[in-house]
Amino acid sequence: MRHNAGAFHVTPRSFSLNTVEGPLATQLAAWVSTLTFADLPEDVVTATKLRVLDVVGLALAGSETAFGRSTRAAAVVLSPPGPSRILGTGEKVSVSAAAFANAAFAQALEFDDTHNESIVHMSSPAVAAALALSESRRLSGRDVIVAIALANEISSRVGSVAPGQFHRRGFHPTGLFAPFGVTYLAGKLLGSDAGTMARGAGICGSVAAGLLECWVDGTQSKFLHSGFAAQSGIAAATLAHAGVTGPPTVLEGRFGLFASHLQDPQAKKDLERVTGGLGLTWESRNASFKPYPAAHVLHPYVDAVLHARETHGITPADVYHIECPVAEFNVSIVCEPVAEKLAPASDSHARISLQYTIAEALHEGKLGKTAYAPSNLRNPAILALAQRVRYYIDPDFPGPGHFKGAVRITLHDGRVIEETQEHNLGSPENPMTAAQLRAKFDENASGMLSTSDRSRLASEIDRLDQLDDASTIVECATGHP
Repeated sequence: MRHNAGAFHVTPRSFSLNTVEGPLATQLAAWVSTLTFADLPEDVVTATKLRVLDVVGLALAGSETAFGRSTRAAAVVLSPPGPSRILGTGEKVSVSAAAFANAAFAQALEFDDTHNESIVHMSSPAVAAALALSESRRLSGRDVIVAIALANEISSRVGSVAPGQFHRRGFHPTGLFAPFGVTYLAGKLLGSDAGTMARGAGICGSVAAGLLECWVDGTQSKFLHSGFAAQSGIAAATLAHAGVTGPPTVLEGRFGLFASHLQDPQAKKDLERVTGGLGLTWESRNASFKPYPAAHVLHPYVDAVLHARETHGITPADVYHIECPVAEFNVSIVCEPVAEKLAPASDSHARISLQYTIAEALHEGKLGKTAYAPSNLRNPAILALAQRVRYYIDPDFPGPGHFKGAVRITLHDGRVIEETQEHNLGSPENPMTAAQLRAKFDENASGMLSTSDRSRLASEIDRLDQLDDASTIVECATGHP
């Protein structure tokens, strides 16, 4: 993606909370209400445009899946005709229905970006919500960039108060934290004042959710969490804008998010993470794009096993067993229960399995858009290889915020191959290039858009900060003016 140096003339300013008192939601609202495009650092603008490209491509890919087709059908049934379009096919539905469907599509392949520490899929709901709103009111590309950037920042910050604590209790961070980011996004784009946005956050607390029981049987409800986050955030902001009230103490209050969901007094909570350094420290910089359609904590293991395969020319038949050191917080996410991880019931089940994912990556030599196909999930060779993947807790492995992986591959001939990946591809320390992200976009969007249509869409996203009407992006992504 090109960098338009001429678009930036003002040095971004930091935001001071010295004169802002009150609950955390109120302090966030004060920041959001004063934030302008000129306040965004150049790298945040560039990253935000890349996130739009990534999410739109993923939404197009997700819309092709059985999950996507079902979600689209339900969105159309549940919504009267409206101003906003469903990506790919272009059905016109309500703002919230379009945001819901497009955000859910973008999660369908477990391929959307993640804030490393909170493990929030922040961009799918933010991008989907902003684009849906751009069709209901005239918004410039800069309006949309500001809204997405602030939403991602807030989702990441709220999710970083107690990293790792929510997954272990069966809550999906995207379902819990991203609705807050989208609420502020929608409030900003609706033109709400700071007090109204804080009340909107209070309303949002009643709809922020994300139970992970679907991890038990491999059903699809987790993919809806991004959609619900987009829908709920828009609903909360709209209700507040219309005059409905909600508690600004929704985050830190007696019955707020952290008190209600983390009732263990031993659970560490750092509420300073929500507002500390707002406008100066951009937490969303610590987010990773995904080169593989799997749980982000698995990516360094995939990097390691693919590098071993390529470097040493090993085949699945050569492997006696594979040992993987893991951080303790990852065990309940991607390692156990072992029976579920060794023989996943569905693609969604497999995308959160260390054992199966390593086996498929080694067997296929890749892990892309078409990974976790039904034929692979039933392939005896892949399933047998998964049986030979073992894990153990390494206390020296880092906790949430740093994805590290390693494999120790013992071959039948007695050789031992070891690979360690300190920083997975896509992380801030080892970022995907703009060219790699464009290639990912092209692969994901190829089933819905021609080569020329993809080029036009990518070009319009590249100059998003120059567009007078951001709905041009939706037009390009649907082929329906």
